[in-house]
Amino acid sequence: MEQQKVKDETPSVLKAAWLIALVTIASKFMGFVRDMAVANFYGATMVSDAYFYALQIPSLAIIILGGVGGPFHSAVVAVFSKLIPDFDSKPDEYVNKLYNTFLTVSFLFFALCAVLGFFFADKIMGIIISAGSPELVSLASMHFKIMSPIILIGGIIGIYYGLLICHKQYILPNLSPMVLSLVVILIISFVHNDKTGVILAGATTLGAVCQLLIQFPKVRQIGYRIRPNFDIVNNQHFKSICELLFPAILSSTIGQISIYIDMFFASTLKEGAWTSVVFANRIFQFPVGILVTAFLVPLFPIFSRLAGEGNLSGIKTYFNKGVGVLFFAGMPMIILILLLAQDGISLVFERGAFDANAVIMVSEALCFLSFSILPYVFRDSITRVYYAFNDSKTPFIIAMSSIALKAFLNWLLILKLDMGIAGITLSTSFVTLFNAVFLGLFIHRKIRLDYKSLFKNFAKMLLAGCITFVICGFICLWFDKLVLPKYVFETVKIVVVIAVCFGIYAGLNLLFKMDYAKELANRIRR
Repeated sequence: MEQQKVKDETPSVLKAAWLIALVTIASKFMGFVRDMAVANFYGATMVSDAYFYALQIPSLAIIILGGVGGPFHSAVVAVFSKLIPDFDSKPDEYVNKLYNTFLTVSFLFFALCAVLGFFFADKIMGIIISAGSPELVSLASMHFKIMSPIILIGGIIGIYYGLLICHKQYILPNLSPMVLSLVVILIISFVHNDKTGVILAGATTLGAVCQLLIQFPKVRQIGYRIRPNFDIVNNQHFKSICELLFPAILSSTIGQISIYIDMFFASTLKEGAWTSVVFANRIFQFPVGILVTAFLVPLFPIFSRLAGEGNLSGIKTYFNKGVGVLFFAGMPMIILILLLAQDGISLVFERGAFDANAVIMVSEALCFLSFSILPYVFRDSITRVYYAFNDSKTPFIIAMSSIALKAFLNWLLILKLDMGIAGITLSTSFVTLFNAVFLGLFIHRKIRLDYKSLFKNFAKMLLAGCITFVICGFICLWFDKLVLPKYVFETVKIVVVIAVCFGIYAGLNLLFKMDYAKELANRIRR
């Protein structure tokens, strides 16, 4: 019976994954265009550094805490999906009351954080970038004050995301970030003389407000009504949300501490260093974020339901398929980044204030960050399994233990080995691997996953990936000997190498009889 349930739900999960992937691609593409516009107008300069330093805390609220896969989204899905009889049901009075309690408490908490952020902006930025110049700190403080309302908006967006996912409304949560990107692009394109970045910061805040407003009508249509409520005493389900939420928030905040450590070390490097790391992360998140979002958004509610039913075999099956497909897709991404990073970044970003030196800095950061792709997708996947069992404490403890490792690796790689920007992203890759390994080891207290089958297939992917890397590497060397116009050369090289990479990699995996490649091929043929 358990296996039948798994089998019956697999096609719907795959359909949802494809749909979410397409929507996320559109949203990520708009975010990519936004980054191109920011790079074109602001380059890798002190103004862009100040903006990205200031944006880090608002980003914590709207992307890390409130985004798809964040603590608020995860807590809502883990609790509400068990209270709603099926995905198409409207919320009853009790569910509506629980929603309003959570919304009210979250609003008050984040409003307080936003006010404190505004009034203590100078001190906050002074601590984060203490190694930076007074001009940089002052500029970053001004940006942070303008963007402080985003802190309030983030948690509310996360609650709405979770409710929409519980009711199988996958499109809007993954499409709405496009609104923020679109607002930023339009405003900075019309204002050409923003020497301090104030217009950019204001556009970001306005975009976040629009992102929140676009969610509200759909949440109301589903049946949720806003009626402020403080029913927090002896409320078991609100307690369950808090038990999941607070360790998850702390875990995400601890993860942000790693970024603040990076920001401190980046402020000791040359101008534009932190902008380069941010752009490398944005490029990294374009393909990887699409993959993780597409597969884990529809899988997470199923993990929660199966955990509630005690269907452990179903969780094992879905976990292996999800992570296996993510590994399968992640391997060629690493290959292509290592071989084509500089050509791709030059083709897309090198114009306006974004010069050849900025291309080199971002490429260097991105190449070392690419090694974190596989541990990243494993970490995010297995974290959903922990949340399905209402355990956010273990991910928090492991994340907290990685802080000292992050600080040590940055000190070693940047100050002692003088790796510069590359040291920041390489240490991130090591820390991501550390988190993935220990999350994988401690999950046995909840469920014994079938690692043997998963890593047997991974070994075949790795062999196929190594062979593909060598062949594509020789093709890149051949291209580098050609004398062609810059943009023509880069475009042709990228297209050819991508086509050869995917062709050889897929063919080798089929030849090695790798399970996930065979299953995908069969589904494509059908």
